[in-house]
Amino acid sequence: MSFIISLKDIERFYDVGGEVVRALDGLDLNISANEYISIMGPSGSGKSTLMNMIGCLDTPTNGTYEFENEYVHEMDEGQLASIRNRKIGFVFQTFNLLPKSSALRNVEVPLIYANISKKERIDRAKESLIDVGLEDRMHHKPNELSGGQRQRVAIARALVNKPSIILADEPTGNLDSKSGVEILNIFNQLHDKGNTIILVTHEEEVAKNAKRMILILDGKVKSDIKN
Repeated sequence: MSFIISLKDIERFYDVGGEVVRALDGLDLNISANEYISIMGPSGSGKSTLMNMIGCLDTPTNGTYEFENEYVHEMDEGQLASIRNRKIGFVFQTFNLLPKSSALRNVEVPLIYANISKKERIDRAKESLIDVGLEDRMHHKPNELSGGQRQRVAIARALVNKPSIILADEPTGNLDSKSGVEILNIFNQLHDKGNTIILVTHEEEVAKNAKRMILILDGKVKSDIKN
């Protein structure tokens, strides 16, 4: 079987005040296209380091990371930035929207970096906002939107480049329970349409929304369960 992501014997060590911290310690993980995965773990488990590794925000101290036949562990910062822009759609707990720009403009931003023409940018940004149910909020700024709507804009922005994976870091963490359920329903719909989703969370109820639950402990995969 070919995997979209393959992590083999990944180690990530940090020197903290002369002491070596083993954030990831011989971790193995394979992810196929169109999977919906949650990654859980307590504070200090290596969960956030693993997210940064998958998101090409960091590279391993040792081990191999292959993303769609590209060897991430051998890449320099410019190559990592390229793969982030081309292949990964990020969704953050804090939304990370431009406060003075409309929803439409916020969703356009990744396409500007990809040198897409203005007309195509607008068309694709509109399509993404429609996909998350915000066709009537395209010209609203973040302060004119609810928390759930802001997170929908962030998801639309993550989708607009048609990435290989959507990597969501605590996407319901800043939302009330009703908005959180709505956001998880959007992820379910996106998965049904063929998107590969990796959701990082400390909440078990959120993790159970995924089709596969991975628990990280002491820098290793402690359990890997299919729902």
